[in-house]
Amino acid sequence: MRTFAFFACIACTVTSAAFAQSSSFKEKTANFKVYTSTIHKNINLLLKDQKTGLYFETTDSIQKENPHSWLWPLCALVQAANEMEVIAAKQEYLKPVNKAIDQYYSEKSPVAYQDYVTAERLSSRFYDDNQWIAIAYLDAYNRTLEAGYLKKAVMVYDYMMTGIDEKAGGGLYWKEGDFTTKNTCSNAPAILVALQLYKITKEKKYLETALSVYDWTNKTLRAPEGLFYDAIKIPSGEIDRKFYTYNTGAMLQANALLFGITAEKKYLKEAQQISKAAKSYFLKDNRLPGHYWFNAVLLRGNIELYKIDKNPDWINIFRNEAQRIWTEERDGADLLGERKEKTLIDQAAMMEIYARLLQLAQ
Repeated sequence: MRTFAFFACIACTVTSAAFAQSSSFKEKTANFKVYTSTIHKNINLLLKDQKTGLYFETTDSIQKENPHSWLWPLCALVQAANEMEVIAAKQEYLKPVNKAIDQYYSEKSPVAYQDYVTAERLSSRFYDDNQWIAIAYLDAYNRTLEAGYLKKAVMVYDYMMTGIDEKAGGGLYWKEGDFTTKNTCSNAPAILVALQLYKITKEKKYLETALSVYDWTNKTLRAPEGLFYDAIKIPSGEIDRKFYTYNTGAMLQANALLFGITAEKKYLKEAQQISKAAKSYFLKDNRLPGHYWFNAVLLRGNIELYKIDKNPDWINIFRNEAQRIWTEERDGADLLGERKEKTLIDQAAMMEIYARLLQLAQ
């Protein structure tokens, strides 16, 4: 075990170096820093309410469903902000987003974040929204060691554990109070939250939770080829068989993390199988499906796997796709997305993707 840990540590330290040695990769990502800065500037200029510190859902100033954004786009923005601080450590990207997210805090027991600004109205609470925020905060904690990030992640863990019961054999519901569906998107990130908490605290309960939810998700929602169905309906047991890149990416990352924690080769083999299945299903004509944030989560999983097996295939796919999007799906104002109105989640997702690729080139 100690030998594995030693080599695993070395593997992590050379991850960036391997790409840094490739002049081709560095050259092809050289402009990404400009792209991230441009996106960040546009978000603050066009998608942020300077009076409240909140954000807008889209650039459409006339027809908005709400005055401000749902929480979900901030799940993308908070992760992007963390990645920006990795590549520009002396600049402050996270705190403004944190202050916005704080305005979604709900004191209803158990405390958590609701899906819309609390001061404007009471709203629903989703387990996955909270989990994605916790994942970003745990990444921020590992980077900064600021206790507040860990405290908020533990809060989310305690909240999400209230979403588990034995219907359909276990697993978490998607939405608080809605007992009709259990989704990969609320179970895969639950595994990631629990695994990161275990790595930080070494408390056994977190690993037990991760393994329990992992086993249920694989048993209930894994497709034979290695992708993951969207959901199981309760009480019928009917499976929603749609595939999305973010479900795949989160389970890929979970397997890679489990291999790092346990050194059990079955998790590495599963991660590689998921990555292979994702390439076969999602990559068509050298393009990924159009939801940028879903794809950002897939990139997270493949980076975690790359740290172990050093296979650069997916990294190169994302590098090429990221450049294609900037070239083909950018408007005259440097906003990204194929729709006329540009969205916060699209800008945030691409900022994360560019920032993560830059980290590999450093």
